[in-house]
Amino acid sequence: TEKIDGTNAQLLISEDGSITVGSRTRWITPQDDNYGFAKWVEENKSTLIKLGTGRHFGEWWGSGIQRGYGLQKGEKRFSLFNVGRWALHGTEPKRILTADPRVEKYQDVLPEGVGLVPELYRGKFDTAIIDDVLRQLELRGSVASPGFMKPEGIVVFHIAGNVGFKKTIDKDELPKSLSK
Repeated sequence: TEKIDGTNAQLLISEDGSITVGSRTRWITPQDDNYGFAKWVEENKSTLIKLGTGRHFGEWWGSGIQRGYGLQKGEKRFSLFNVGRWALHGTEPKRILTADPRVEKYQDVLPEGVGLVPELYRGKFDTAIIDDVLRQLELRGSVASPGFMKPEGIVVFHIAGNVGFKKTIDKDELPKSLSK
């Protein structure tokens, strides 16, 4: 998937319909916010509750956050990470592979206004393909924000290992805290 340079965000939706809002490291509120994410959640609660019970992790990105991605002043987006579970609003859900081919399971459809990080490749784990996907992103620009020519990089999710690896276009060898 495309690694979007914003700020990590999460929602915890309880069975009673309450929503707790968080960044990567702390719970936030509209009074103690992280780039306006908690305020946005409060304003869009009736839509976001449709995500259902559980924790939903994503990236809050756009104007005024990290790279900004060329979005208009004040424009921000929330893109979930779990591309296997979700289909974008207005698209046809895909079948999810299960251990038992007789079991038919399909993606859930996201509510309007909630996005997904763009899936750039799905298939065999191959470092040559990973390098090519990263090179194409560098040459063609962001898929999340077409026309923005300084994307950050990719996240490679290894299904069998259940682990994600980041690979950035610039300064990949440095931790993010040292790459600014």
